[in-house]
Amino acid sequence: MLNRLRAVFSCLNSLDVRYVVIGGVAAVLHGVPRSTFDLDLLIEATPENAERQLKAQRQAGLGTADLVDASRLLAHEITVFNDRIRIDVMTSKPGLDFKDAWERRDTMVHGGQPFFVACLQDVLASKRAAGRPQDLDDVRVLELRRRP
Repeated sequence: MLNRLRAVFSCLNSLDVRYVVIGGVAAVLHGVPRSTFDLDLLIEATPENAERQLKAQRQAGLGTADLVDASRLLAHEITVFNDRIRIDVMTSKPGLDFKDAWERRDTMVHGGQPFFVACLQDVLASKRAAGRPQDLDDVRVLELRRRP
């Protein structure tokens, strides 16, 4: 999946979008061996950042970004963009505060493209707060991998 996301991350970074990858992709990157088919992004919920985020999606060739403006994006906790890649853009996430997640973020690199991922502590917090069976399974796997 990361190969399909390189252009998205490149555009997000070139436009200085403040985001962190959360959800299933973040769990996989921290060691959960499972598949996921969407990208969950937590963004800084400001008009300027929301506009940059939408512009980045358009530059990456994701036309569904044309269906939403920044004020509409900010009016919802989650906006789903189901294009050739499904991206769920979140302006808030139970268990996470964007400012703290941004300060603690991990920078990872795939295929020469850096991108920002919620740190393990924040992935665990958001998964616990979600409380779905799949999320709690991810928490168990991540906690087992952390033990020496």
